[in-house]
Amino acid sequence: MKKTLLAAALMAGFAGVAHAETSVTLYGILDAGIGYQKVKGSEGYGQSTNPTAINSKRTGLINGIQSGNRWGLKGSEDLGDGLRAVFVLESGFDLGTGNSAQGGRLFGRQATLGLAGDSWGQLDFGRQTNITSKYLSAIADPFGGGFDQANIGGAFTSANTVRYDNMVMYQTPNFSGFQFGVGYSFNGDGKQSWDKDLPLVGGGTANSKDFNKQAITTGLRYANGPVGVTVTYDQIRKRGLNPATIGGQPAATYNGAQDTTVKSWNIGGSYDFEVVKAYLAFGQTRNGLFEGQSYGELNQQATLGKGLKVNSYLVGLSAPVGAGTIMGSWTMADPSSAPDSFANSTGPWELKKQHTFSLGYSHPLSKRTNVYAIGSYAKNVYFMPDAKSTLIGVGLRHQF
Repeated sequence: MKKTLLAAALMAGFAGVAHAETSVTLYGILDAGIGYQKVKGSEGYGQSTNPTAINSKRTGLINGIQSGNRWGLKGSEDLGDGLRAVFVLESGFDLGTGNSAQGGRLFGRQATLGLAGDSWGQLDFGRQTNITSKYLSAIADPFGGGFDQANIGGAFTSANTVRYDNMVMYQTPNFSGFQFGVGYSFNGDGKQSWDKDLPLVGGGTANSKDFNKQAITTGLRYANGPVGVTVTYDQIRKRGLNPATIGGQPAATYNGAQDTTVKSWNIGGSYDFEVVKAYLAFGQTRNGLFEGQSYGELNQQATLGKGLKVNSYLVGLSAPVGAGTIMGSWTMADPSSAPDSFANSTGPWELKKQHTFSLGYSHPLSKRTNVYAIGSYAKNVYFMPDAKSTLIGVGLRHQF
């Protein structure tokens, strides 16, 4: 009798799973290979007589190069009259170690819940990428926003897979190739702060809601036939406020010179001539960077803040070669104006144009599995006069 009841319970459970599969999908990407990475140079902009010298290289396992490793759940429920409830929960991880990515978040790549309709579009709530990362990378980058330092985000930092917490985003349906999107984040990184006054270290008060980094993202794209064009805009407001304590009580420190709003606009396009596809992009970023590209141990983005002006460029090509595709691009980030902090301290200061030259190839083994090769060289990384990064690798990617 007990065995019969157990069997009945198991059958009921499996039936529930089968029903769920009609609206919930488990998916993911696994990407790994063998590669060589080298970073060399001196951190700094000429102001120090003894800059930190870096000369590091690594040969071995690489992972998440073409596409970041991930698994996720997505689904929808028909609510009637063309309305659907939709959700996405997506988790990133390092295939080499099994550790979570995106700062250890469980669903750091995306965590959204929303409503969608064929006639009016989609409204999502939660953590996800900004509009520029969705639109500009898809249309104006031969590497599709992937392949590590080869991707468009090395020069166009607002397109470097920028993710915001606490986001509300709306996107229209596709109208004959046109689509518009806009999003607002109440705090781009972390939980929203409560609206309350806190004592400042040294006297005075500050409102804790000013800890929040409000962000706006918007864009328009057109993709129809061989033509693709997009225009995007992003901004994130940062305050010179940091949490602290006074005698164990909540307080804050404040540096008004760090108050700034980082802004970026970009335009990009592509045209498919069938034998070759051409890509072009131009953009401007003001008062800092959005999401800096990782270049091993080289990291100077924190010093590049208020007053910095960067003009960004991309020229790229892709072409079918047999069953596969070859891709190539040149990107440049030109610092036309130095941060204010440079003028307020002793120099001499020197900012250089960052150039990245990349070549890649992808060959499908099936609908879900492909092999790839990538070679990319960047010089004047983060505009540092003596900073270089080289990446060479071959890999295997599987989508499920």
